[in-house]
Amino acid sequence: MRGIFQKSVDKCTTTKATKAEFPVLDGQGVSLAVLQFPPGSVNPPHYHSRATGLFLLLEGVLEVGFVDTKGVLYTQRLKAGDIFLFPKGLQHYQYNFDYKRKAVGVAALGSASPGTVTLPSSIFNSGISELVLAKSFKTDVKTIKKIKEATTTP
Repeated sequence: MRGIFQKSVDKCTTTKATKAEFPVLDGQGVSLAVLQFPPGSVNPPHYHSRATGLFLLLEGVLEVGFVDTKGVLYTQRLKAGDIFLFPKGLQHYQYNFDYKRKAVGVAALGSASPGTVTLPSSIFNSGISELVLAKSFKTDVKTIKKIKEATTTP
């Protein structure tokens, strides 16, 4: 993690300390992620299949939210020093709605291997046919192709 705060980022960037990066965490039931949000950036909807996350905002402002199993969206606007809980397995996001200042936060996760699944890429880059996706999202194949192109662009 040394030096990450001196680096400039141009999109939401997550620096992880999971058992993949820090093997001593294996069997410990904990991991950590530092998230850096340039102005106006988003950590897209995702979930952690094996971990609850406790998020602490260190700098800036963020809108955060998760969707429960009944489809109810819970949101909160955070300021530096606020914390928010992301329950295991539920879709959630973070959005820096400030277009002038960056935001920085730390997530403590209840697993050494939290299992992050980012929804846009896991859906649109999964190999599911464009026709099936178009029918599922009640749109046309042309729109699905545009979305797929946008989710594969770095």
